[in-house]
Amino acid sequence: MNIRRWSVGVLAATLFVPGLAACNSGSTEPTAAASAAVPADPKEALLASTKEIEKGNFTFTIAGDGLTGQGLVHKPSNSATMKLNFDDGSGTSFSVDLIHIAPESWVKADFGALADSVPALAKMKDKYQHLDQSKVKDSDSLGINLEEDVDPAGADALVKAVTDVQKTGEGTYTGKLDASAVSDADALDADLVKALGDKAKALPFTAKLDAEGRLTELVVSVPAAGESKAHDIKVTYADYGSASAAQKPPADQVIEASDETYQMFQ
Repeated sequence: MNIRRWSVGVLAATLFVPGLAACNSGSTEPTAAASAAVPADPKEALLASTKEIEKGNFTFTIAGDGLTGQGLVHKPSNSATMKLNFDDGSGTSFSVDLIHIAPESWVKADFGALADSVPALAKMKDKYQHLDQSKVKDSDSLGINLEEDVDPAGADALVKAVTDVQKTGEGTYTGKLDASAVSDADALDADLVKALGDKAKALPFTAKLDAEGRLTELVVSVPAAGESKAHDIKVTYADYGSASAAQKPPADQVIEASDETYQMFQ
């Protein structure tokens, strides 16, 4: 995940796009019934592992090149949250906290030293800014629609790009995927994929499934390319079917988003 050439809009977009991994909230003890439900063919098992994600009820974590994050998706209440932290060791760091309860969203961000010269960014540090989704024109920034996309990591698209896979143990898999064939999973930045060239066609990955065949962890190894150093993208899923609905921030911690904030998401 290449966030070096981020803009505020792209940064916000990463909140509901980054590559994920997962962990199951239920029992991980294999049972005869659960094992029987997992396809024997490794590729079919991986393709089936993302079906539960489509129901939109889980928690997740993400880790990439200087990036860590966590959140939840709760489609029953049409809500989601995401907390993202970025620090590449160069002195540039920021954190973003996003809450979405359709049709409303709230965002709070600390851009550190970056905010010193941008007043609109400085205003976002102390309180949540309430966003009117109708004013968020860029669908790739903070435009959130859980009816169309419930997976912040795009695991389904990544799994469909798998070209080679072997089962290495109970619920564990390894193989390669063609990142150049992935068009709707922002876990892999388009510019980074382009910089990788032919290497993007065979990125190594490992995956873990729980006893019910649900994806709990996906790790994609990305070699150095362009401005990015070699790194792993790791996403995890947990609490399938039992995530909690997102909660509105306290009223005394909320202000209405400024015109400058909306301009950042055009």
